[in-house]
Amino acid sequence: MKFVDILFALIVATIWGVNFSVIKWGLTELPPVLFSALRFAIVAIPAVFFVPFPKTALRNVVAVGVSLGVIKFSLLFVAMEVGASAGLSSLLLQAQVMFTILLSVIWFKEKITIYQFAGIGLSSLGFALFFALSSENLSLISLLLLLLAALSWAVSNMFMKQAKGVNVLHFMVWVSLIPPLPLLAFSYLFETQTPYQLLSSAQASTWLALAYVGFISTLLAFALWGHLLAKYSAAAVTPFALLVPIVGMVTANVVFDESLNRLEWAGAALVLLGLISCVFGQNLQKYLTEFFSK
Repeated sequence: MKFVDILFALIVATIWGVNFSVIKWGLTELPPVLFSALRFAIVAIPAVFFVPFPKTALRNVVAVGVSLGVIKFSLLFVAMEVGASAGLSSLLLQAQVMFTILLSVIWFKEKITIYQFAGIGLSSLGFALFFALSSENLSLISLLLLLLAALSWAVSNMFMKQAKGVNVLHFMVWVSLIPPLPLLAFSYLFETQTPYQLLSSAQASTWLALAYVGFISTLLAFALWGHLLAKYSAAAVTPFALLVPIVGMVTANVVFDESLNRLEWAGAALVLLGLISCVFGQNLQKYLTEFFSK
C-alpha cells in the first residue's frame, strides 16, 4: 500500500475507535434510540437529493438499513446507555468478524480455514470470560446486547457482500434513509413523548457528538474505507480494523478514565488474539515459512 493510503486506513481506524467515546458523550442528554435516529437522519438528508441510488437491488439497501441501522446501532447505543463502557464496547462489537465468517459459511458456502476456526475459538474463550464476570464496565445484559449488535452487523455484511462493486458512499447515504422513521416511532413509544423538548435543551456538545457520529464516522470514514477496498484487496485493508478496539479502549481511558481489571484484560487479549488469527492467520504462516526458510 502507498504511504498516503496507509495514512487513510489509520485515520479511519482512529475515527471509528474514538467514535465509541463520542457516542457515550452524546448519550448523556439523549436516549439511545432517538440518538441513533438522528445520527442517520443527518447523514441521509439532504444528501439523498444529490446522490444517485446505488447500483444494487433495493432489497440490499433496505436489508442493510434494517440490520445495520435499526437493529445494530440501537442495540449498541442501548448497551452503552445502560452501562457498557466505551472501551469494551469497541472491542466486543468486533465479534462481528467471527459472526461474519460463520454466516459466510452458511450463506455463501465459503470454507472456514483452520486459522479462522482457531480465532473463533480463542475469541469465544474471551467472550466466555466476560460472561463469567460482572463489573461496572460490563454487565451481563450489556454483553448480550453487544453480541446481538455484532450479529446484526454480520448480517448486514452478508447483504453488503451481495451488493459487491457498489459505490460505498452512495450506498451508505441511501441506507441511512431507512432507519430514522422506525427508530423515531420506537423512541416515541418507549423512550420519550417530548423529543422536541430534549432537542431544544440539548447542549452544543450533544450536537457535536451527532455531527461526528453522522458525518465523520459514517460518511467520511466509510467513503475512505470504500476507496481503500476498491483499490486494494480486502486482506490488505481489513487488518487495520483491528486497531479500532485498541484506539477505542485508549480513548475511553483518557476521556472517561475507564480501566479494566486483570480478568477483563485477559478476556480482551483473547478476543484480540482471535481477531488476529482470523484476519492474519494464513498470511502469518506464509511470512514465517519464508522467514525461516532463508
